[in-house]
Amino acid sequence: MKKVAFYTLGCKLNYSETSTISRKFEAQGYQKVDFTDQPDIFIINTCSVTENADKKCHKVVREARAISPNAFVAIIGCYAQLKPKEISEIPGVDAVLGAAEKFQLLELLDGFERPAKATVFASEVTAAKTFTTSYSMNDRTRTFLKVQDGCDYSCSFCTIPLARGASRSDSIEEIVKTATQIAASEVKEVVLTGVNTGDFGIRDGARQERFIDLIRALDNVEGIDRFRISSIEPNLLSDEIINWVAQSRKFVPHFHIPLQSGSNKILKLMRRRYQRELYSGRVAYIKSLMPDACIGVDVIVGFPGERNEDFLDTYQFLNELDISYLHVFTYSERDHTLAKDLPGKVAPAEKAERSRMLHILSDKKKRAFYESQVGKTATVLFENDVEAGSMHGFTQNYVRVRAKYDPLLVNEIKKIRITGITADLFAEGEELETEVLAH
Repeated sequence: MKKVAFYTLGCKLNYSETSTISRKFEAQGYQKVDFTDQPDIFIINTCSVTENADKKCHKVVREARAISPNAFVAIIGCYAQLKPKEISEIPGVDAVLGAAEKFQLLELLDGFERPAKATVFASEVTAAKTFTTSYSMNDRTRTFLKVQDGCDYSCSFCTIPLARGASRSDSIEEIVKTATQIAASEVKEVVLTGVNTGDFGIRDGARQERFIDLIRALDNVEGIDRFRISSIEPNLLSDEIINWVAQSRKFVPHFHIPLQSGSNKILKLMRRRYQRELYSGRVAYIKSLMPDACIGVDVIVGFPGERNEDFLDTYQFLNELDISYLHVFTYSERDHTLAKDLPGKVAPAEKAERSRMLHILSDKKKRAFYESQVGKTATVLFENDVEAGSMHGFTQNYVRVRAKYDPLLVNEIKKIRITGITADLFAEGEELETEVLAH
């Protein structure tokens, strides 16, 4: 029995795909082990959103070789699709598989015997046309379920369409079937993931399926207590979707909505499909229906052409928005993107300062949001993570709650009243019911 270890870089979508691939290996008799357990095979699933992600891939390969010098090392994922030849030349790499080939690891690399020279299986990204159902199962509290893959957008900074291909989705029938299978496990929460999740849909003649149709169908799946939307573009987050979440039995009031810039000038250079007025309108409408909703925001600093006044425009826009936290990214050049050739490069020191300012703003927004929840009731799904006698969980609107460790709380949903916020930003509360609210 050969031992195989997996390492994932990047997004939750990658994690769901790694988990699916690992289950295929186990079904064929391979033993899944930890990265440090001297495996016979390493599968490294890569990201290439930033330059740093590429560097991480190189480092993970070096570490794999140090742990198990004779192991077979295969690289899959976005970086593998974008730069297969470059990766094949990394010392220690035995195989590189692109977007259309990564789910065929077992068939293409039968036996996993190390070749004299790295083997590359990477078709043009246009060959990535099929949708492979994927979901994570490493955490019995929460599962990340892929409902959409690829992207038809052409943002000037992004390589994802080149790495994952055109937008494609599973059918609602198949996704509901998968969610029902997940419900048979102990998982209480399913997070819907995709490259462009809101672009989910089957548009085949008379057959029309939209994201709103999907979430309506999932709301009826028995055995899952919560559904969470991982991320959705503001131009795809319709009033219809917001209205549905507001009255849904199972979809929680938590939205993560990429913004990228609060300057209309920069949004245009980024080739985003909206202006900031649409974004602020989405936030206002969510809050009008769900005042306690958590809203997270992606933002990029240091995009080419972003002058100081453009950044301050973004800062002021975010400061005035009723949002809960920020995910801040520093722009880095990517090959084969339009942004790479744009004038007005921003100095690294200036990028760092802008990033620092937005991280501080994020901390302020998050604390203000948490403090707004003190005195209110919430339901908490407690997780199996123990640290210094404590455990934590998340409310339906994504507030982290800390409690004294109790094995009976693990993977249970409890109703509490939030009584205070700690210095390290955890909510504390008192239990309102002795019985578990959901099973």
